Amino acid sequence: MEQPKVIHSTFTLERKFPKPPEVVFSAFSDPAKLRRWFADSKAHETEKFSVDFKVGGEELLRYRLTSGPVAGMTIENRAYYHVIIPNERIVTAGTMTLEGKAISVSQVTIELLPTREGTDLICTHQGAFFENSGGPELREQGWRILMDKLAAVLAD
Repeated sequence: MEQPKVIHSTFTLERKFPKPPEVVFSAFSDPAKLRRWFADSKAHETEKFSVDFKVGGEELLRYRLTSGPVAGMTIENRAYYHVIIPNERIVTAGTMTLEGKAISVSQVTIELLPTREGTDLICTHQGAFFENSGGPELREQGWRILMDKLAAVLAD
């Protein structure tokens, strides 16, 4: 049988944060905070970052990689907000491109659950990965790094 040209994958990450849901939610809804943990990185140069945090609004991140096998290439992640329930849930759907060619399409659901200790965050990523995407393993690794960066922003 021939290898499929599209790999479908779902993964879920769970993190505990010692902050209330309102504080965690603000790290997603406040563009300056979101930029700190989601957009900026030592591994790339951010070329464009914009957020219109409302249902139907767009989130755009374009960056040029500075290291690795695709150094110098541009990645763009364009997503749209489909569901926003303050302090509870955010759902986006979007496309990631490499040099203008789609490498994946995904839906990301962020759930914030209040606990006595703060907030349990559940991130569910559902994606279709195309050629040259690095596959779902690379995306999951990326989200793990993002969760660590989010933790650092929330610790400030």
